[in-house]
Amino acid sequence: MKQNGRKTNMFTETRKHWPVMTFYERFEQMIAIILSFAIAVVVVVALWELLVRIGGLLIAGTLDPLDHRGFQNIFGMIMTLLIAMEFKHSIIRVIDRHENIIQVKTVLLIAMLALARKFIIIDAATIGADKLAALAAVILALGAVYWLVRESDQRQRLNQQKQQGQE
Repeated sequence: MKQNGRKTNMFTETRKHWPVMTFYERFEQMIAIILSFAIAVVVVVALWELLVRIGGLLIAGTLDPLDHRGFQNIFGMIMTLLIAMEFKHSIIRVIDRHENIIQVKTVLLIAMLALARKFIIIDAATIGADKLAALAAVILALGAVYWLVRESDQRQRLNQQKQQGQE
């Protein structure tokens, strides 16, 4: 969060708002901070594992970007990291007091990222057409719901701006 052109950290914002928070808001804030640190640890460990795996493949001379199985494994790990970082970002927004709770759009985005990861690592030879069609239908449905929620948010913001302009 920026304040007077400077970036502040989550603890500054928490300390600033702590006196006016209700008991539950304080509880929610503490849980969000603990979750943020836990996810950060998971991200660091996953990144380390990714780097060790890629380093091992480079040292062994077996890293072949055209190898389908290796590509799937490496990109699956990268997508897992991206999903975890997006999840952490949504929690930090709660800590920075931008949002009160995790937003529906964020949950939908994370679900779509998880499905995109699934499509990357999927082995087409072992999955049936029915399961592939079901996954495609789910991602289309999530995309449609995401679009509807985004449109609703934009209309709501526009209405608020109009009301503020009339005052």
